[in-house]
Amino acid sequence: MAPRILLARHGQTSWSLSGKHTGRTDVPLLEEGRAGAKLLGERLHRQPWAGLPGVEVRTSPLSRASESCALAGFAERATSWDALMEWDYGAYEGMTPAEIQEVRPGWLIWRDGVPQGEAVADVSARADEVIDWARSADRDVLVFAHGHILRTLGARWLGLDASFGARIRLEPTSLSVLGWAYGEPAIERWNDTGHLA
Repeated sequence: MAPRILLARHGQTSWSLSGKHTGRTDVPLLEEGRAGAKLLGERLHRQPWAGLPGVEVRTSPLSRASESCALAGFAERATSWDALMEWDYGAYEGMTPAEIQEVRPGWLIWRDGVPQGEAVADVSARADEVIDWARSADRDVLVFAHGHILRTLGARWLGLDASFGARIRLEPTSLSVLGWAYGEPAIERWNDTGHLA
């Protein structure tokens, strides 16, 4: 079996709801986010997932991801990993895209990075580290993390530049699966929120 990465984005927070860039600020889950994480867990414990026996689990250390992991029922199997932290938004932390456009018209994080934060290349290197780990053994992995780092993982899994992440949005508490097709890296499932319906 070729290894796959199952990606779980954390549940809704007040900042994700308002569109604020939430990097390293440890914003807690809203009640809606907690409920969504539980529903995701219920889904992953039913068929065809059946609790993902044998899967290796890692989570961002930020509470919105680690709590989502716990509420989904994977805390006892999870290891915290800094490589899964969200993009360090530096000077743009807590700002909405519209607010950033006022101070830097034409800005695009996927091209420009952020002042006093991480460059696109830095986030891409962290994503590559996660992919190398995922492909290092014959087992699937499940990661609980954040929108931009998970989108970067999607792009890099496909062998594309991190900027491709701009084209693959992720909703809070979504499930995605990076796998294989015809021996090549592929997206098996993306931004699936069916468990929230």
